[in-house]
Amino acid sequence: MSSDPAPNPLSYDVLGVPVTVTTLSRAAAAIEGWAADDQGRFVCIRDVHGIVQAVDDPRLAELHRKAAMVTPDGMPLVWLGRRAGHPVERTCGPELMNKVMAHSAISGLRHYFYGGKPGIADRLKAAFEGRYPGIAVVGLETPPFSDLCDEELAELSGRIATSAADVVWIGLPTPKQEFLMQRLAPMTRATVIGVGAAFDFHTGATPRAPRWIQQAGLEFLFRLANDPRRLWRRYLIKAPRFVWMIATQRREAGR
Repeated sequence: MSSDPAPNPLSYDVLGVPVTVTTLSRAAAAIEGWAADDQGRFVCIRDVHGIVQAVDDPRLAELHRKAAMVTPDGMPLVWLGRRAGHPVERTCGPELMNKVMAHSAISGLRHYFYGGKPGIADRLKAAFEGRYPGIAVVGLETPPFSDLCDEELAELSGRIATSAADVVWIGLPTPKQEFLMQRLAPMTRATVIGVGAAFDFHTGATPRAPRWIQQAGLEFLFRLANDPRRLWRRYLIKAPRFVWMIATQRREAGR
């Protein structure tokens, strides 16, 4: 195990957050490759909402600079990367998780699920084992509502070590999952990845937008329509604010 963060690969700046130049296949290959060593790492899956939160919270912004990889989740981040000349594609939590799991019967990666409401992690294990026979899900937990104290975190890292997991998938809200990953990664030899609502998507607890809506960058409208009470602030306040901040940054850079 190592507490030294891996150096960030090639990235581009989005309002102070270094977003990795990557694709779904390249990100999955990196995660598989990291299983060959004993260094704990964490990976952030970043969308517009998370970028705005990082702007507002210097601790969260700094956390991203210590991540082994920060993948471009939302299409606006992909468009910004392509505008800067980078070969990037959307690399969101549900698809990255599925990509890695699909190859795990061959790669031999061992997985640990931590997150979701009671019963979701069990359903997630059953869903992936049914989809990809031969995969190794070696641990699953539903976390407490409150943040883990140091003793609880040490106990969690011990359970992960005992399981010999290569990848720990965290399904919690942002930024709770990111702060947990930052604390947990140095205590393990695993790659810890925050995938947010991916647990709910893969178990069918939350519907996913059709592919064409995702590719058009309109998934936020689908999610807002399905859960307006929880997501209205994210998409009706934070998303427009992101656009305004990007536009302001470009105006100032053009002076």
